[in-house]
This record gives sequence, structure tokens and C-alpha cells, in this order.
Amino acid sequence: MKRVAHGEPIKNITARELAVFYCGQQRTLFLMYPSDMTFISSFPLRPSNRGGNDTMNKQVLIDAAIRFTRSSEENIISDPVALSESVKGLVIFDDPIFSFARADDDLFSTLKKPSVIGEHFLLPHEWLEGAKTVISFFLPFSEAVRTSNSRESTWPSDGWLHGRIEGQAFLKSMCLKLQDDLAEAGFRSIIPLTDSRFRSRSGPGKTRDEAGKGGQGIPYYTSNWSERHIAWVCGLGSFGLSRGLVTSKGVAGRFGSLVTDLQVEPDGERHESFLSFCSSCGSCIKNCPVNAISFEHGKDQDICSKFQDEIKEKFKPRYGCGKCQVGVPCEKNMPGRRGKI
Repeated sequence: MKRVAHGEPIKNITARELAVFYCGQQRTLFLMYPSDMTFISSFPLRPSNRGGNDTMNKQVLIDAAIRFTRSSEENIISDPVALSESVKGLVIFDDPIFSFARADDDLFSTLKKPSVIGEHFLLPHEWLEGAKTVISFFLPFSEAVRTSNSRESTWPSDGWLHGRIEGQAFLKSMCLKLQDDLAEAGFRSIIPLTDSRFRSRSGPGKTRDEAGKGGQGIPYYTSNWSERHIAWVCGLGSFGLSRGLVTSKGVAGRFGSLVTDLQVEPDGERHESFLSFCSSCGSCIKNCPVNAISFEHGKDQDICSKFQDEIKEKFKPRYGCGKCQVGVPCEKNMPGRRGKI
């Protein structure tokens, strides 16, 4: 982040710098711009050009994301961080896929039901006043990442561990890239995952840090913005027995999203049930090393969480499992189609 002299106007502050502020790190900008905090505090979530640039549309965003995925060094495991020789230079993600939904889509409200997420789920307009569109995307893991994890029967492979940690870091960079592009076109946006209001909670028996980001006041294993459920509403796919979301590029990968006042036509398919694309083949049940998945109950989050704790201890600071996402028919495509709304 570029420093400026005391008292120098910051009209050219970048969207990425603003992201620091709106992620709850006001102190960082205060130390850098002590005389301009009034200006920063009154700044909109993203600069607006009276409705935005007409040249910005969904295809522009998709093309930018694909270029970023193909060209960014963050999508490649570098030598200094590589856990082994076998993963040096490994590409983490293939090209992303996108889907768009209206911010006022009634299906978002269903996520507030206790049987789905709960009242603590925040609707798009609660994240961003004047929100018009929710953008959801899926970054499928590369064949190299998926194959490496399918060879290991119990513990995550080095490639999968990188995919979970370095992959998530790349995903956040992707979100910031899209946010920058929207800002340059005059549209405001929010990345809920990096917003200071984001809350999540893991399982019982965790410390405050282990349980999640400020999540003590919400039910276990939930958040106030679930990327998988957002992707479901947007029409990217439907859930499987393992509670992963099955997309046209499979279940093995990571999801991200933004809420924006850019208005685009929704384009995702609407599915009549959570399990529209699950063939109920049982492969994920067989693959789970701790028998956390069943036909009767889906995934037992307590069993899965305890195993994740073992993984964290063994591979700290890295973690991840993903056995239910590889070596299954839905690993890289969509095997079942039970109908859509």
C-alpha cells in the first residue's frame, strides 16, 4: 500500500486500499492517512459514478476472472512454500464458472430458516444498501490437485493442503480483483467473506479462535454468509450427501461471491431440491476415512470436525481433507439431474 505525505489528499486511493478499511482494519489507514480519516469514514463502500459504466457486464467480469486465474502467480505453488518437490509449480485452480442472481431473490430469504442456516444469515441488502446483484463463482481444483488427493486414502495430500490454504488466499485475491474492476466501472460492491461483519462458527469444544470469526452467538457449523448456499441460490449447482455443492465442473473446488449494485440478468438454473444433482451413489460415504457420511443423515459434522482437528494437529498450520470430493462421480462434473424449478 502506497504511503502519502501527511496532509496530502487521497482522492487516488485504490479500491484495494479501501478494502483494508472495510475489512475492519481502520487503524491501518489511520496510521497512514491521519489527517484524512473524516474523508475515509464518509466514503461510500465503493466509489460510484452515478449508476456506473455501461461497458461493465457479466461477461466482462467473467473474462477478467479467467485471465486472472490463468496469469496470476498466486495460482501456482511457488518453491519457497511448496511442501514437497512434487507440488512445486503446481497449478491450483482451473478456469472459474460464474452465476448471477437478483439481490432481492426470494430464495435468499429461505436461508434464514432454522432448518437451512438461520436468522443470523444476512440478506444481500443487509450487506450492501442498494444491492442489485449477487455474483457467485466456483474455482475447480486442477486435475493435479484432485489426483494427488485421490491417491491418499486417509490423510490429505500436499497438493490438497496447498489448495485449501494457498487456494483460499488466491480466491480472496480474485474477489478483490473483481471488486477493483467493479469500482473502476463505478459500481459499489462488498465481499462478505472479508467484511468485518462476517461471522462463522465451527463445532463445540473449540476455543474462540478455533470456533470461527466472532461466531459465538450463532449455531454451530454455520455462518451469516454461506458460500455454498449462495452458489445454490445463484444456480451454480445443488448439494450432495457430503454437503458439498455439485456444479457443472464438479464438487472439488472453492466458492466465492460478491454483492454489488451492478444490475445484470440472473442466469443460473433453479433447482427443486438441495440434492438435484446428487446421484446418491454412495461413493463419498465409502471414501470418508472416519465414516462421517451416511445415506440416512448425510454428513455428521461433529465426526468430520473432530477429524479435521486431527489433521490440523498433524499438518499445522495447514488443514483440509476433501476425501468426499475426489474419486467420486461428481468430482469434476454433474452426474445427476433430478429436475429444476
